Amino acid sequence: MPAKAPIKKAPAKAAAAKAPEEPKPAEPVVESKPPAPENPPATEASAPETPASETVAPEAPAPAAEAPAPAPETPAPEPEAKPVEEKAPEPPKPKDEPPSSPENVSVDDVDNTSLSLRWKVPEKKGTFTIDGYLLEYQKEGSSDWIAVNKEPSISTHYKIFDLTTNEKILVRVSAVSKAGSSAPATLDHPVQIREVVDRPKIRLPRNLRQTFVKHVGEAVNLVIPFQGKPKPQVNWTKNGQPLDPKQASVRNGDCDTILFIRNADRKDTGTYEVTVKIDDLEDKAKIDIQIAERPGPPKSIKLVDVWGFNAALEWTPPEDNGNAEITGYTVQKSDKKTGAWFTVLENYRQTNCTVSDLIIGNSYYFRVFSENLCGLSEKAATTKAAALIKKPENTYKPPEFKECALSEAPKFTQPLTDRTTTNGYTTKLVCCVRGSPKPKIVWMKNQMEIREDPKYRSLVNQGVCSLEIRKPCPFDGGVYTCRAINSLGEASVDCKLNVKSWIMKQEGCSI
Repeated sequence: MPAKAPIKKAPAKAAAAKAPEEPKPAEPVVESKPPAPENPPATEASAPETPASETVAPEAPAPAAEAPAPAPETPAPEPEAKPVEEKAPEPPKPKDEPPSSPENVSVDDVDNTSLSLRWKVPEKKGTFTIDGYLLEYQKEGSSDWIAVNKEPSISTHYKIFDLTTNEKILVRVSAVSKAGSSAPATLDHPVQIREVVDRPKIRLPRNLRQTFVKHVGEAVNLVIPFQGKPKPQVNWTKNGQPLDPKQASVRNGDCDTILFIRNADRKDTGTYEVTVKIDDLEDKAKIDIQIAERPGPPKSIKLVDVWGFNAALEWTPPEDNGNAEITGYTVQKSDKKTGAWFTVLENYRQTNCTVSDLIIGNSYYFRVFSENLCGLSEKAATTKAAALIKKPENTYKPPEFKECALSEAPKFTQPLTDRTTTNGYTTKLVCCVRGSPKPKIVWMKNQMEIREDPKYRSLVNQGVCSLEIRKPCPFDGGVYTCRAINSLGEASVDCKLNVKSWIMKQEGCSI
């Protein structure tokens, strides 16, 4: 059993296993001495450390010489790992990096005693997170920087108080972390501590530029925006007098004012004026508020007349219009038999009307409601008497015969007109005549009666008289007269006819 001999030597293995646990007291010795050579032998490095290592060194190779053992079971690699226990000098730790400067430092607001600043976080935060920001300011003409806040402020905006009016200061901001403070970011130019005056102005909403109407009992809540710097003084009046706090309440903010009336009444109607003022600068706006309710009924109603299928009514406007204009009336009718009411007219603006299409034999009552922008009146004016639609009497009365006088002296309704015609072209003269008995028509040329002449043809049809002249020549020109004659008289009209010869040029010859 020669292979089992090395296994029996348990003390050597136990010493080798305990060797790595004993470097603890050797560490201070290494630190106190100068660094060892780069490649020292393993035995020399372990010799000065502990006496235990000296006993292990001669015993470790002994079992290896007595009998060969498998590679994984040999304890030889264990002493070779001892140089790893020596710590080489550690590289120097990197220095902690502070954050970069804050960016875009700008003035947010300024007044007589304070200054508001705003900035953005640094682009680089550094090694640690940013704990906050420190602010300093420097007065104009001085080289000293005055600290604003002792503890870092986490916010990226800050307001500096208790500054001197009209003094110019320069402000800078630094970011702070555990690594230290960043380079300060400074304003581009000094800031003068004074109030920037912005002229007061009221921005009246569009719906308040006309009369604002509310019903009785409703709440009135008007929000009026304005602008101005410093904050303007706000004042409300009603019809030129201060507001009664029992009727209306006012709440003023930095940029608006609110008028509130919990339960509106008709006495709240009026012209309200709001004024915003900064020193000698001011702006005003007027608001007309109208509180209305339903009107009363018409004062009286009267049944004026009844005829055929119609009834005429007349009434007077109501005494109480509900603090609003009367926009119309609603007329209703009721049959005496059924008692049901039916609307006849709506939004009717007159104070009288005629109700038609009533049924024969029925009796009707009528009533009228007043109407304004709040609606119809609660009550109506009703007729006291009923309108009875009687059946008409069927008595035939023949119309009286009137004789018409048909006899009439001749009268020309369309006279003759002067005409110009061309030689050889047939022409016609026309006129219209009226008369009873039928008049006799006589045509004349130059005061000479035209008798049976084939050149002329005279026609009369339904009072239209015409004279046709066939192929006239210049000799046929002259004054033509048409005479109408009957037993009651005569009438005449005349005209002038001009006949022109025509000329045709052909190769220098005229015809």
